[in-house]
Amino acid sequence: MPIRTASARWQGNLTEGSGTIRTGKGGYEGNYSFKSRFEEGEGTNPEELIGAAHAGCFSMALSKALADAGSPATSVETTARVHLDKTDAGMTVTRIDLDTVAEVPGLDGAEFAKFAEGAKENCPISRLLAPGAEITLTARLA
Repeated sequence: MPIRTASARWQGNLTEGSGTIRTGKGGYEGNYSFKSRFEEGEGTNPEELIGAAHAGCFSMALSKALADAGSPATSVETTARVHLDKTDAGMTVTRIDLDTVAEVPGLDGAEFAKFAEGAKENCPISRLLAPGAEITLTARLA
């Protein structure tokens, strides 16, 4: 399997500096700062990128599980809300709330919920993050 890369450059001190985050193949590049991370300033932040990675990974895992079971999804849309909280250990990602809506013709809500829970437990990004952060899931059919 290929090794994926990303990079970041930071200039200046913590509160007044600024930086750029980019993916290795150039698919994404964004600015970040203290204000975009800890306040409501312009730009992105590492937690948003973790959320994007988690939402993308979960959506693909759910799509695969549904297709493998003979119930392919027309679409899967997932939002990840990443909670960055101050703890005794310092700033910590404590929880990620996944919220997904899917169009899956012919599948009932109870069956869909089982597939969604399996994807939450088994997507690679969930497995990476679950030991340190609580992961919640709200899953519903469109």
